[in-house]
Amino acid sequence: MCLAIPGQIVEILDKDLQLAKADVSGVRRTINIGLVDEEKDGIELGDWVLIHVGFAMSRIDEGEARSTLHALEEIGEAYRQELDDLSISRIE
Repeated sequence: MCLAIPGQIVEILDKDLQLAKADVSGVRRTINIGLVDEEKDGIELGDWVLIHVGFAMSRIDEGEARSTLHALEEIGEAYRQELDDLSISRIE
């Protein structure tokens, strides 16, 4: 199952390469922010994004992020598998 999971931007690593560090339920990973950084306000520390296969797909607000995380935790195994996959993935 492929899920888009909410993550919070905790560090901008490289603006030119469009890379940032995101925290997803305690798992920190480098992600590509190119799809959302082009939006009118750009991406900033603390922003919440939906992440799929290492790419920030869209920006969401904190309430939506927390609600989605709660729903994913209730799903159980599929969410844990997605977190495991995220923890071993690399974008550099």
